[in-house]
Amino acid sequence: MTGRHAAAFRALHAGPDPLLLPNAWDVASALALVAAGFPAVGTTSLGLAAAAGRPDATREVRDETVRLAHLLAALPVPVTVDLEDGFSDDPSAVADLVARLPVAGVNLEDSTGRRLVDPAVHAAKVAVGKRRCPDVFVNARVDTVWLGEQAGTEATVARAARYADSGADGVFVPGRLTEQQIAAVTSAVPVPVNVLATAEHTLPRLAELGVRRVSTGSLLFRAALDEAVTVARQLLAGRPARSPTAYGTVDARTREHHWAGRSLTGPGAAPVPGD
Repeated sequence: MTGRHAAAFRALHAGPDPLLLPNAWDVASALALVAAGFPAVGTTSLGLAAAAGRPDATREVRDETVRLAHLLAALPVPVTVDLEDGFSDDPSAVADLVARLPVAGVNLEDSTGRRLVDPAVHAAKVAVGKRRCPDVFVNARVDTVWLGEQAGTEATVARAARYADSGADGVFVPGRLTEQQIAAVTSAVPVPVNVLATAEHTLPRLAELGVRRVSTGSLLFRAALDEAVTVARQLLAGRPARSPTAYGTVDARTREHHWAGRSLTGPGAAPVPGD
């Protein structure tokens, strides 16, 4: 199953338009995105961590991330999982984790504790992970602009190129990039370039700049929080709330997915977090 989805996921990066990848934070949000017709789904580490009451990018949601990856395995579309920095400094441990996940792709970021790591360390994670899991689409994240550390174009391009040379299938440069920064990365790196969806650039313009994948990151999770508060305030103000997706629809999606997952894992089986 993973191999079929891996090939389909890779092909989505070579289509006529950039892949718009929505990021889910649980099974219900992933199912809603699949029902809306999106051809692939990612996960958001902030959404998952915040929902669990934990801070993002602290290696505290490793087990939750593994569990969600297994829960999403029965989706009929490819899934790529945000693994933060791989939850380890050891490239072999990161590769072992990737090998246990039933997913088409993973994100690995080159920062730990909100500080950039030596690019050689991250390049080793990418290289070992690809040797161990050649079918998995490894998206190497460059956090220079995101963290405002070594955020110049030259340093950003150098890191992106190094990870591509180490075997990364794609590079992800999150943050509020200028058109010049985006063009510099896409022109210098021979693999698909991924950026975040922002208010600054439309999908058609990003396509013109050479971007092949646009992720929503935590945007949908944060928008869902805003919408929930808006509805509660409407009710408090004595106004009727708009009709959302029906209870029965959400429950039916969940039941169908639950039984599809049982058919993959066997009767009584349950996803088990990593060691």
